[in-house]
Amino acid sequence: MGRRGGKKVTNTTPDPPLFHTVGSPSADHVPLQSARARNAHFSGRRGDYQEVAKENETYERYYNELGATEEHERPAFWAALRRDLPNSFRFAGSKAYALSVQKLLRERYIPQITQMDAYEGEPVTPPTPLPWYPDALAWTMTTPKNVIRRYKPFASFQKFLVSETSVGNISRQEAVSMIPPLLMDVKPGMVVLDMCAAPGSKAAQLIEMLHAGEEARVQKGLRERAERGGDSVPEVGAEDFGVGDDAGEDELVDDGRSTGLLVANDVDYKRSHMLVHQMKRLNSPNLIVTSHDASLFPSIKLPSKVPPTGQPPRNQYLKFDRILADVPCSGDGTSRKNPNVWKDWNPGNSLGLHSMQVRILVRALQLLKVGGRVVYSTCSMNPVENEAVVASAVDRCGGPAKVRLLDCSAELPSLQRRVGMCDWKVMDKTGRMWSAWGDVEEHRETQGPDGLGRLGESMFPPSTAKTSSPSSNAERIPLERCMRIYGHLQDTGSFFIAVLEKGSELKARPETGPKTSDAKAPITAVVDEIVAKAEDGSSSIDATDSIDKVDALDALLPPATGPVEDASAAARQNKETAPTEIEPETKRRPDDEAATADAAMSTKRLKTRDEPDEPALQGEENRQVHWPPPPGAKVETEPAVPDAQKKSRQPYEEPFKYLSADHPELHKIYVFYDISPRFPRSRFMVRNATGDPTRTIYYTSSLARDILTENEGKGIRFVHCGIKMFMKQDVQRADVCQWRIQAEGLPIVDPWVGEGRVVTLWRRETLRRLLVEMFPKVSNGAWEGLGEIGERVRDIEMGCCVLRVEQSDSEDGFTESMVLPLWRSLYSLNLMLPKEDRRAMLLRLFNDETPLKSHIPKRRSNGDAVETAGDAEAEVDGEADANAAIDPGREEVDPVTITDGASDVHGEGPGDGVSHGEEHGEGGKAPGDAMEE
Repeated sequence: MGRRGGKKVTNTTPDPPLFHTVGSPSADHVPLQSARARNAHFSGRRGDYQEVAKENETYERYYNELGATEEHERPAFWAALRRDLPNSFRFAGSKAYALSVQKLLRERYIPQITQMDAYEGEPVTPPTPLPWYPDALAWTMTTPKNVIRRYKPFASFQKFLVSETSVGNISRQEAVSMIPPLLMDVKPGMVVLDMCAAPGSKAAQLIEMLHAGEEARVQKGLRERAERGGDSVPEVGAEDFGVGDDAGEDELVDDGRSTGLLVANDVDYKRSHMLVHQMKRLNSPNLIVTSHDASLFPSIKLPSKVPPTGQPPRNQYLKFDRILADVPCSGDGTSRKNPNVWKDWNPGNSLGLHSMQVRILVRALQLLKVGGRVVYSTCSMNPVENEAVVASAVDRCGGPAKVRLLDCSAELPSLQRRVGMCDWKVMDKTGRMWSAWGDVEEHRETQGPDGLGRLGESMFPPSTAKTSSPSSNAERIPLERCMRIYGHLQDTGSFFIAVLEKGSELKARPETGPKTSDAKAPITAVVDEIVAKAEDGSSSIDATDSIDKVDALDALLPPATGPVEDASAAARQNKETAPTEIEPETKRRPDDEAATADAAMSTKRLKTRDEPDEPALQGEENRQVHWPPPPGAKVETEPAVPDAQKKSRQPYEEPFKYLSADHPELHKIYVFYDISPRFPRSRFMVRNATGDPTRTIYYTSSLARDILTENEGKGIRFVHCGIKMFMKQDVQRADVCQWRIQAEGLPIVDPWVGEGRVVTLWRRETLRRLLVEMFPKVSNGAWEGLGEIGERVRDIEMGCCVLRVEQSDSEDGFTESMVLPLWRSLYSLNLMLPKEDRRAMLLRLFNDETPLKSHIPKRRSNGDAVETAGDAEAEVDGEADANAAIDPGREEVDPVTITDGASDVHGEGPGDGVSHGEEHGEGGKAPGDAMEE
């Protein structure tokens, strides 16, 4: 049993979820279970749930003897751990938009729910905001699921939750999981790393923080530009806005666009793609997704600055302002949502993870800039995974003089918490309790090592352990500044959080190896030394170049002459079956050295299973994803695979190729949309080996572009970057621009599009019709029924347009502005939105559940239906628009009503992710494929 970054490592089978959609992009959903899992969970009838006995003598004895809570609190502490966890959710997206959706909950749905005091004798409590979450953007609800499903006033509320979750406006996320990002103090313009990011709920919070206030800044920049006049704009790069500057976003930089960056990493490749799927609705060009072992996360090279005359260029590497290390853990604080904790808990789970957790935190501190902040978190209550990890990492990095443990007791004042432990005991795998490392050594010498194999000196309180760093003896580590959250305090899960600040540059002491006279330093320490020398200028090697690393490794680390013992207890236990384990050879091959130095091989990884609150991709609901499994776990062994075959199995990612600003295809786009020359033109890229814009053009931030181009081919596994800005479309006339603006990129480019391609709408009924009716007619006078946009869409040239929904004080007006993509075809027009987005907007804006209606003529040949060559609409909802091939005088057929049960032919639409590249990858689910429970 173990956990990775908020996801417990056990194959539990929870209650059916309150609300979820298949492939929902921005929520920690309960994955759909396989038939086998469902059959194991239910014995014939729905609701025949096989309860897990919530008792474990060792589990309870350990935390009682540990003194996790005061004695008078223990009954409440254990009672809370035995209760089901309340549902919680968060309003996602920009603050202004999130508040508008939250207002809808308060004004429309809460009054409906509070109309009845009880249901079948059970109290009906409406959702309530979490008191500690800023702006009341996170809510919790304790109403039983059977009430929600059967109580009519809840029906519309549940539909609202499902609808808004499917389009990414609401994220289902455990309450305590929301806390770590709130303590990071992220500001726009910062560079942030999430080391163990999948499935992405915390990463979504971080992206929202990086884009905070962006819309207002852009509007201010547009006003200032209008006042100054002129359209020229200098290109912005890493050196222009100061990578890692602690100050907030400069409103004048890059016309108000966010210049910050989030690097979201996950060791498991498939989970990294799930992370992309989760994040896609946030539509951020300031996101890079990577797949590396967090404890070996590679240094990212930046473009070198121009050196003084006569001097060679000096390598420059990225340092992060903020880092989140929500590390793999045993997850014993999640027993409220994962009842298998009660039957599976044993002390070996935490002992086997401690070393890996320390390595991840040490690596985070190395990657951090001076003055930066690392937030370390787990959902474990065990001090071996919490305070002991923090103390060990601080000690290895030079002690409190180099790394300060911050006091966050004044942050989130309404959050109830307990201080960190300064003294604790460690339980070995036989259940014996140990107070000090010295006692363990004495017992080992006198009575043998039975049951002590996984215990280590760093697992004990620093006051009782022998310190190895002189600096750590000079000043005590204030572990009481750590934060512990327990379930009985505010009806949540349990969590641990520590906030650390880097006071000065540091050089981490190597991890303690086997206690033998000829012990060698671990490979991570050697790699760290190479990188440190490259970064401080004391060496001329390139830390991103594999050959340089091999040469440096040969100099610093002679070939081993015997078997190398792995320092990780968890990895050592399952070493023979680890799929990516480095083989302990007597002589390392150069290609193995390079792969290790580049951190491209995911070694000593924790193997997990998807947990109830994360959205597994269809068909992968019970897939194990991290290696090695925690101690005691049963694993399926596989035969050894030859190196050549291993390499052939490596996932292939299409390269990121940037287009020149004067590329002919880009020029067509600039002219057709009359895009202002002030909009940056060197940030467009494609994902194919040839570098040609064959289907999709992506847009990224300037810093993301610099990173991707500078580190191309240097061993860093980039999985995703950029948002889809333009998609190529077949059109009926040669003079029509084939490139349509994608919905996810439209908010970014909209302010710079010329008025010639803009349609303005301000009446509610007009937008409602465009949402309900797909492909309404424009020809033969039908434009007259389109309200205030009728004449405009009648006269505008074919192709993609920008529909701007403006605010209005009229009774039929809107209280907020919107921008949507619109396609004008030969005879009709259509909103470029997938059906799930249409339904969500209808429900949100109009409280309307009218079935969608499609005006698509169909023709038949020999009795078989034939779908004609499509317009742009064909790729939005999978319905072929026959208008493109119909003669003007042809008799039209009745419109087709689209219902939830209709069979659709889905193509790739706006917002669909092409995971591996635009030509060869596995595509995401098409719009409209989401299913509602």
